[in-house]
Amino acid sequence: MTKIKGFLLRTLFTLAALFSLLVARADGNITFEVNTPLIVAAGEMFRVEFILENGRPEKESFVAPDFAGLEVLAGPTVATGSSFQMINGVSSSTTTYTITYVVVANEPGNLTIGSAKATVKGTTYHTKATPIEVVAQNSNRQEEAAVEQGNAVQNQVARDDILLRLNLSRSTVYQGEPIRASLTLYTRARIAGIEDVKLPSFNGFWSQELPTDDYQPQRETVDGKVYDSRIIKEYLLYPQQAGTLTIEPTEMTAVAQVVMQSRRNFDPFFGSGSEVYNVPRRLSTGAIRVAVKALPSGAPASFSGAVGSFTMDATMPPASLKANSAATLKLRIAGTGNLTFLEAPKLDLPSSFELYNVRSTESIRSSAAGTSGYRDFEYPFIARAEGEYDIPAVAFTYFSPEAGEYVTLNSAPIHIDVEPDGTAGAAAPVQVLPGASKEGVRQLGSDIRYIKLGDPALRSSATPLMFSTMYYALLTLIVVAFIIAYFVLRRMIRDKRNVVLVRNRRANKVAVQRFRAAEKFIKEGNRHAFFEEMLRALWGYMSDKLNIPVSDLTKENIRQELQRRGVNAAEAQHFTDIISQCDEAQYSPVESVQMDQVYAEGVNVISHIESVIKR
Repeated sequence: MTKIKGFLLRTLFTLAALFSLLVARADGNITFEVNTPLIVAAGEMFRVEFILENGRPEKESFVAPDFAGLEVLAGPTVATGSSFQMINGVSSSTTTYTITYVVVANEPGNLTIGSAKATVKGTTYHTKATPIEVVAQNSNRQEEAAVEQGNAVQNQVARDDILLRLNLSRSTVYQGEPIRASLTLYTRARIAGIEDVKLPSFNGFWSQELPTDDYQPQRETVDGKVYDSRIIKEYLLYPQQAGTLTIEPTEMTAVAQVVMQSRRNFDPFFGSGSEVYNVPRRLSTGAIRVAVKALPSGAPASFSGAVGSFTMDATMPPASLKANSAATLKLRIAGTGNLTFLEAPKLDLPSSFELYNVRSTESIRSSAAGTSGYRDFEYPFIARAEGEYDIPAVAFTYFSPEAGEYVTLNSAPIHIDVEPDGTAGAAAPVQVLPGASKEGVRQLGSDIRYIKLGDPALRSSATPLMFSTMYYALLTLIVVAFIIAYFVLRRMIRDKRNVVLVRNRRANKVAVQRFRAAEKFIKEGNRHAFFEEMLRALWGYMSDKLNIPVSDLTKENIRQELQRRGVNAAEAQHFTDIISQCDEAQYSPVESVQMDQVYAEGVNVISHIESVIKR
């Protein structure tokens, strides 16, 4: 019985291993690449290997490239191999099918090994065309082998064996049009490391760094020489001003590794040994200039700086509403361009409509092709008075660099019929008509009084006021009062001209009035109206106190501005938390927030802020 159990366990284990091997092999990606040296000497034999991973070419499907400029000495030679590994219970396997040629280049110059192809399971794969540089046999590197060792090591790495370039996708752009800047290292020597990197600050640009982890080294020909290139940094640059902008040089030190034959470590059996030297090379991209063209004049009023290619979709509010009910207009602007800088298009509403803060959400992706995605804008509003209203279409204008002109997108016009809300005792609009007021008439004495004839014998009943002591005292008092009133009025006029001071002084007063209205809604149990009034009180107080328009206020800049003016971080965060609670509770059907608690916290936090911020 024990033997049977052991046999079954071994069988199951073998089947599981075979299954995992098949799964791992099935999951492998098929790749077809060529492997050649970067630089060879004329008359020197070298190998050209075509490596097919996780696949085997169909019979007679491999087609070798045309080895123009090369002499094929041997090949093709086929070799296969496989490897299997299991890490943390996850198995993987790789198979390789290698076709090798031995070739020789007889003349110096630049050659290109063309593309080879092979078919695996009905799919044809191609290798990339690969350049090779052939140098003369009597190159400087071989002639200097007998010179002093220090100079020989330095001469192993020529000045142009390592290059650093900042490649721009374009050198002439419009203001706001993105540029892809790729910091590329070109090497013909082995690099051991990079030190003392100094990156530019990109003055005049808004920059965003892009990921470069997925970039693989490429082989390129620069100025007639073949290099291995690798992008080490990549940015998207958005010019913020017109004119000629200069990108500062990028500087770094690349440490090249040089292997030299050693004369000191001579072994009679194995021959001379080798030593490895590090050769530093200071690299710089140099200053790069970009010509930034100003946007054309005559931009429409609906243009706010968008540059690129965009579309706009609108979700309209209901065509019929009850008075004092809320609705929302939604806009989605999608496309490619400077999405990060987009501003909400302007919505013109009738005076009887109350527009609240525009909400914005976004989904933006940045890649080497540019910035793409969308931004959503929500316009919540309340229709206060009944009637029929025609709201103009929302216009959004962007500049198209490809067309070189402004493009305006319009939503459909909005027609809304606002009906009476039907609430008992609802306040109706009041019309005030001009008219004369009535006064009571009282009869004094008789209708016509007797007129006395003869000498009236009039006499003064008191001392005349003119030129008396009282006269001069009153005159002096009037002059003093006039002077005092002059300076007081002058100061009041000066203070009223100071909009910042006036708004700052009335901030607390306006907030108190709105808190009283909110308290009234608590007693009535009107949650929606209460949280609306609390939001108006909180946002309005901060707008007046900080002298920032409500449309430009955000929770983040409120926290920053309060901390800058001496309010501690916890108190500033508490203020924005109250705003968040009101936002959530305004349209939430669940009574998750108590009105009394929010009211008390709002009054306390504004009282504390008022005591800290003094002007």
